[in-house]
Amino acid sequence: MKNDMCTCPWPIIRKSSSFSSVLEGILLLGTQHTLRGGDLTSELLPGSPATFPENESTHPLRLWEDHPYFRALPTDVGQAGDCNLRVSRVHSRRQSVMTPKPAGPPDGGWGWVVAAAAFAVNGLSYGLLRSLGLALPDLAEHFDRSAQDTAWVSALALAVQQAASPVGSALSTRWGARPVVMVGGVLTSLGFVFSAFARSLLHLYLGLGVLAGSGWALVFAPALGTLSRYFSRRRVLAVGLALTGNGASSLLLAPALQLLLDNFGWRGALLLLGAITLHLTPCGALLRPLALPGDPLGPPRSPLAALGLGLFTRRAFLVFALGTALVGGGYFVPYVHLAPHALDRGLGGYGAVLVVAVAAVGDAGARLLCGWLADQGWVPLPRLLAMFGALTGLGLLAVGLVPVVGNEESWGGPLLAAAGAYGLSAGSYAPLVFGVLPGLVGIGGVVQATGLVMMLMSLGGLLGPPLSGFLRDETGDFTASFLVCSSFILSGSFIYMGLPSALPSCRPASRPGTPPSERGELLPNPQVALLPSGGPHSTLDTTC
Repeated sequence: MKNDMCTCPWPIIRKSSSFSSVLEGILLLGTQHTLRGGDLTSELLPGSPATFPENESTHPLRLWEDHPYFRALPTDVGQAGDCNLRVSRVHSRRQSVMTPKPAGPPDGGWGWVVAAAAFAVNGLSYGLLRSLGLALPDLAEHFDRSAQDTAWVSALALAVQQAASPVGSALSTRWGARPVVMVGGVLTSLGFVFSAFARSLLHLYLGLGVLAGSGWALVFAPALGTLSRYFSRRRVLAVGLALTGNGASSLLLAPALQLLLDNFGWRGALLLLGAITLHLTPCGALLRPLALPGDPLGPPRSPLAALGLGLFTRRAFLVFALGTALVGGGYFVPYVHLAPHALDRGLGGYGAVLVVAVAAVGDAGARLLCGWLADQGWVPLPRLLAMFGALTGLGLLAVGLVPVVGNEESWGGPLLAAAGAYGLSAGSYAPLVFGVLPGLVGIGGVVQATGLVMMLMSLGGLLGPPLSGFLRDETGDFTASFLVCSSFILSGSFIYMGLPSALPSCRPASRPGTPPSERGELLPNPQVALLPSGGPHSTLDTTC
């Protein structure tokens, strides 16, 4: 048997119990999966009829050929002279191979491609939703319905997109983000195409609200969750860069949609938007999966576990969830009613577009600036979250209190200034909502947490725009609408003060050692700042 082994070429080595035991030790490198019995040699050697686990593209056992211990072995075992000597050399290094240093997020590389894909996903979801308010007056006139009735079109799309986001997260946990996002792009496009042939508001509720909203639910949370896994030190900046797709899309789509409405009517505009949203599918193809330390050993065993409902048992996440649900009650009202509010204030169609564009520019710029600021670590993320949340509520309050302009030819300077202030504050708030999640739940649960946050915000998204439309019908303008919705945001920002490090500590403490990055910096441990070594967000939870 020994001669056999030494004269046979490497690709066709047969089963060997001694060699199999050595392989078992080497292949345990970084492996967190359970080996399913059988002879490792017969399953893993090149040229053998191997049968790999289901997710073979990311399974650590597929990476064995790249390991330096295997590259050191000759392609012809006979060249080694004595196979037992070669096996002994490999066996002597078994302990060092079995205890590697785990790798963390790459903090760049392909992560920037994922950031670009998430940028487009955000633009074709929230950016399009923000601009869609320009079509609501045409829908109300065509179907002879009230502003409250037509507001349900955008409200349903927003609510379904956010309420079903945990489903998108659960599916991506099981099947991966790439196929889930690609399917979501197809569903969104079909929703717009179906709505272009609507004969009643019910058709629009089903097309834009349910079908397109379901498609958006499958794209946003998996894309943003995947992006958070690729970064550590520059995570908030990367998230802010991706979320600028919202403002950039509003800046481009708002005048484009108004032009389409003027030339093709609302049916032609929806049909063309269906073609544009189909570009979500190639964006999903760019989401390459990434295995990290701290990931679960396998897919969740139950639907509840897949949805991540166990995260609500953590006090910090529970406080964050309650505050975010209240903020969602007012945060999305300008997405739907900022343009109609500008029209009510006496601006013309393109004047209203300019108001939306100014808010979008401020929003996009603030997301990048706040992402950079948060990554410097000068101020704890929860404190920034509460501060910019309160500023968003005050900005929305200013938008509602702007007086009526003289005529349609006016530029509406006060409303433009208020919209710009709102855009700056709302844009600063957005990346912090998702940037703080890895610190609350750990990097392994960030995809599920993103879906849950979107679901919580859907409660406010479902309430805010219809309530705003109802108050407009009752009072004749949107002043009361914006005042009430700003109170929701201010209340949620006040609740954020219950998060760790949201309030200044009574006394400074010495800087502790930093545990592994997959835990997150805000997990309930009062003496430890959980972030990568030297990370910028390290904060201490001291007590008085």
